[in-house]
Order: sequence, then structure tokens, then C-alpha cells
Amino acid sequence: MIIKTAEYSISSPTCHQCPNDTKNEYAFIGRSNVGKSSLINMLCKRRGLAKTSATPGKTLMINHFIINKEWYLVDLPGYGFAKRSKTVQQKLEQMISGYILQRRQLVCTFVLIDVRHEPQQIDREFIDWLGESSIPFAIIFTKADKLGPVKARMAASAWMEKMRDRWEELPPYFVTSSEKAIGRDEVLDYIESINNQLANG
Repeated sequence: MIIKTAEYSISSPTCHQCPNDTKNEYAFIGRSNVGKSSLINMLCKRRGLAKTSATPGKTLMINHFIINKEWYLVDLPGYGFAKRSKTVQQKLEQMISGYILQRRQLVCTFVLIDVRHEPQQIDREFIDWLGESSIPFAIIFTKADKLGPVKARMAASAWMEKMRDRWEELPPYFVTSSEKAIGRDEVLDYIESINNQLANG
């Protein structure tokens, strides 16, 4: 897929205030500081499209970006940021679960995971919840350049193997680096294939 245009559309505090549109939506979510904004900017080849920040936990809204005027890329708040107050954390969890469970335009959720780390309970709980809720999703491992291509692929593969304790069929996964644009074509081709499938019904 070639991205010709990528534009910020709207930030919404709840699912019900998201765009009144029928275009397919692809949501990106992960723990705070997983490199979500950098990945979105790399996919779209727009350096400042999603705001990157040295402070984790900055995304507090459901952010829609319209791509090629055909589909939406949706930047969701990160989960599990310890420094937020309980009230803010609960509000964000309601916003995230409300969007994921109720948004009919959502066709795939990409869960971002830092490939350098061992599986974290919070990621597994979120992934298992998606599966239990029958939400289509794929996993994107980020920061592959920090390990190098071979070690990153091995780490991602080991991470996925550990999912077999509860999963018979594993979801698709991608290994990426925002710094080196690794995995960009694979993720965009996957999105394009889903768009084509849905268009041909």
C-alpha cells in the first residue's frame, strides 16, 4: 500500500463522539512508552503526525487520522501507566473498552509490544481479553533495531510461543522498527488485504 495522504481528523473523549462515518478503522494500542506514536509516524511517513513525547501516557483521547481518504488509523491511549490516578486510569479503561467493544467500524486492533521485554502480565491480560471478546487483532513488536534483526525475530517468536498456553491459533504478528522503517510494508499490506477482503465482501 502506498500512503498518499495522512491527516489528523479528530480527538474524541468517548466512542460515541468518534466520526460518524462508515470507513474501516484500525486501532493501535499498547503499554505506555512502547513507541506507538513513532510507529504511526513511520507507517504514514509523517514525522509529526502523532505527537511523540518523552513523558509516557500522553495520549488521553481516541485520535483518528484519515489515510488516503479511505480508512482511519486510530491512536488509542496506552494502558497500565502507573503514575496516573485511579480515577483517570478507570476513565481511560472505560474509554478504551467502550471503543473496542462498541465501535462497529473497527476491523482490526494492533497491540504493540516492546520486543526487548519478556511477556508482561498486563499485555497478556489485554490480549486474552481481546480474544475472549472476539475482537480481531494482530500483534506488532516494536523497537527491533535495539536487538538487531535476528535477535528481534527470535524474541518475537518466543513471545508468541508462550501464548500457546491459552491459544490454539495464534494471531498474526509483525516485527518493526520505527527508526529503520522495518516492517512498514508488511503492516500496510496486511491492512490493505483486510480492506480488499471487506470491499469484496
